[in-house]
This record gives sequence, C-alpha cells and structure tokens, in this order.
Amino acid sequence: SAYNTPKQPVVRFKRNKHHKGSIYCVAWSPCGQLLATGSNDKYVKVLPFNAETCNATGRPDLEFSMHDGTIRDLAFMEGPESGGAILISAGAGDCNIYTTDCQRGQGLHALSGHTGHILALYTWSGWMIASGSQDKTVRFWDLRVPSCVRVVGTTFHGTGWTCHRSAVASVAVDPSGRLLATGQEDSSCMLYDIRGGRMVQSYHPHSSDVRSVRFSPGAHYLLTGSYDMKIKVTDLQGN
Repeated sequence: SAYNTPKQPVVRFKRNKHHKGSIYCVAWSPCGQLLATGSNDKYVKVLPFNAETCNATGRPDLEFSMHDGTIRDLAFMEGPESGGAILISAGAGDCNIYTTDCQRGQGLHALSGHTGHILALYTWSGWMIASGSQDKTVRFWDLRVPSCVRVVGTTFHGTGWTCHRSAVASVAVDPSGRLLATGQEDSSCMLYDIRGGRMVQSYHPHSSDVRSVRFSPGAHYLLTGSYDMKIKVTDLQGN
C-alpha cells in the first residue's frame, strides 16, 4: 500500500548530559561537520561531527556563553560567503541575536532591536536573517551591514476586519526569497511579500499556537505545526 508501516527509528548517535538544562534547539552546519545545540542553561554548544562514522570526531566541543537567557533557536548561515560555519543564535535574556564564527571560535556580532524574547530564526541567501519575537514583530537583518533592515508588524487590515498583533513563534522564507511566512501564538499564519514590502494574507489554519512553518521546495505548499496537535499543508497556488 502507499502507506507502509513506518520503520522504527534507529539511534545512530547519542550523548547524555550534553547540557545542564533542557535543549531547546539544534542545527546542522551546511557541511554536516558541526552540530549546534542551545539550552536553558544559557550555553550554545557546537559538537564537531563526522557524518561518515556518524559519531563525534573527538575534537573538543566549542562552548559559547554570550547569552544571558534560554536559547530558543539557532541556525547556520547557508552561503559559501560564510564558509558554512557562521552560527546565529537568539532567545530570552537581552533579546540580542548573536553571530559566531565556529571555525575561529569567536563572536562576530550582537544584533539588538527586539524588545521581547526571540522565539524563531531563519536564514537565507547567504546574508539575510529573519527573527520572530514575543514583541509581535519580525525583523530582517543583513549581515553585510550588519543591522536591522526592516521591521514587520503582525497587524493585518483585511476587508472590514483587523487581525491584531501577536507573538511570532515561527518564521520561514521561501526558496526564492520572495515570501515570508510566520506562525503566531494566536493560531494565525501570515504571508508577507518581502520585495513588495506588504502583507499578502493572514489566516487561521489552527486552533492554538503555530510553532512551526516551512515552505515546500517549490513554495507551492506551506507546512504548519501547532500546539493543537495537528500538522497542516496549505496549498499556496490557489487563492
């Protein structure tokens, strides 16, 4: 049948007590040789990894302590410009986004502007970062500058109605860099035209916080996951 019984997952690598607290986020470097984790122990740890043997290389972990609150999300910059080892991380505490060069083991930038805890990060096109926050905004950052290049509020004025601002729990940008999607704590999703600088649509696919949004490779579909225990796929090709 089309729906085979899923195979039981096989654990290929395990590390106990990697952090002193809960691990909130994890990211692979594009080259697959670094595994980064962020925790409520306020540390970012980067584990040198060998994808062939599916094991730690034995080189010492890198440990970064620039955060003064729980790290809620992290991501590696994708482009060849960054050498595949620039990590961005953000969360509670001072509400800064930190960029770190994991090759050299040193901090690069502290990007400030959000006034609430940062819940989500997304990076695209080698230099750009989108961050979603409890301050009910999404901010775009350009590491070439390095500064905030745009602030997007989550208020949407439709025909005869207004969708009021809500904390942004998840963000994603489609592969072409044209469209931003957000998932919000009031169960709504927002689509924003990056180039046109305008809100396209706001809709409510869920009945609780939308904690994850991701585009399909061709951006024909948007996948959303929520605290309502549902995963939904929205067809973006229709109207």
